[in-house]
Amino acid sequence: MGKRFDSGARTETRTGVVIVGAGPAGLVLGNLLLDRGIDCVILERRGREAVEGRARAGFLAAHSVRVLTRHGLADGLSARGWTHQTCLFRSERGEFTLDYGALGRGEVHTVYPQQELVRDLLAEYLRRGGDVRFDTEVEEITEDGRVRVADGAEVAGRFVAGCDGHRGVARATMAAHGTRTARWDHGVSWLAVLVEAPPSLEAVGYALHERGFAGHMARTATVTRYYLQCPRGTDPADWSADRIWTELANRFRTDEFGVLKDGPVLEKAVVDLRSDVLDSPGAGRLWLAGDAAGLISPSAAKGANLAVLQAERLARALVSALTRDDESDLARYAADCLPRVWRAHEFSHWMSGLLHGPTAEDTEHTVDARVRYGRALQYARLDSLRTSRAHQDFFAENYTGI
Repeated sequence: MGKRFDSGARTETRTGVVIVGAGPAGLVLGNLLLDRGIDCVILERRGREAVEGRARAGFLAAHSVRVLTRHGLADGLSARGWTHQTCLFRSERGEFTLDYGALGRGEVHTVYPQQELVRDLLAEYLRRGGDVRFDTEVEEITEDGRVRVADGAEVAGRFVAGCDGHRGVARATMAAHGTRTARWDHGVSWLAVLVEAPPSLEAVGYALHERGFAGHMARTATVTRYYLQCPRGTDPADWSADRIWTELANRFRTDEFGVLKDGPVLEKAVVDLRSDVLDSPGAGRLWLAGDAAGLISPSAAKGANLAVLQAERLARALVSALTRDDESDLARYAADCLPRVWRAHEFSHWMSGLLHGPTAEDTEHTVDARVRYGRALQYARLDSLRTSRAHQDFFAENYTGI
């Protein structure tokens, strides 16, 4: 727990590490610091209900499961998650299922909704005596490790960990001090839909269609995530439940392969597929992890897994700095993380190229020869994945690995 002091009209808390953001990166980091006896305070702009209820990713890589297990943070996913090792590709040329768990390094995913993981991590952080302050808007992070919040209070730490996402104050602070960002817009948007319905496929489903990509991802026994490629600027309100299910049936070719299990739409939002990486994830007193350090498109389910990896590496470096006054691990943090981050981005970029060929909308605005060329390339990638063992091993290693 941080120590609080009154300084006139301002309340100040002093602690070892101020963590901005209570997502997976911030909560993993906070738990690991407390486990090593390091005081920390987590500041989160949203309320607790919003933090624990926000539905996001659901696929944890084997490395993430190992990290969480090693640090006593895997009880929930061990009890309620389940392993998953197949994905299905469906197109006008038929369908095939890839057992990626039997390929590459033989690793699998664990399906566990991110909001459940966040609830587990938060409960454990509080059980370990952690200090978390919800509904706390951070306004400024200073070079000497002071975090100023909206009510005028300050939280001062020897270090600040920015885990507040790609639009957060931590990233903006790094940018203001000259840190450059490499960016890529994939030119693709998805309508992300959460439905109250059991999974319709035993595998992750990727449907390639001239109307655009569609995806099927299990979340629980009664909830499924679907994705529909849509034009940039789409308003989710324009998509009724009937329209969503009709379009999913079309792109998944249910007339040929069987109907989907439908149910009420619980949530819908548009996601623009964009990626970026900061040249350096920190300097001085401020260090970043998760989306604050780099945003990755959801096409390969890497975001939460990169957050766990970075949180563990950053925790190790901060513990060394605070307990032994040795900042050499902090100096190596970027070198340790960035090669893995870029490899994840490369595979995510490759997946985007596989899933998103020219659409019917493109056909209206693009020279026909260019459209035909783009679609032929997409199917060449798919055929190679279907027939080449070397390509399958590459896919499996990168799909499950960090």
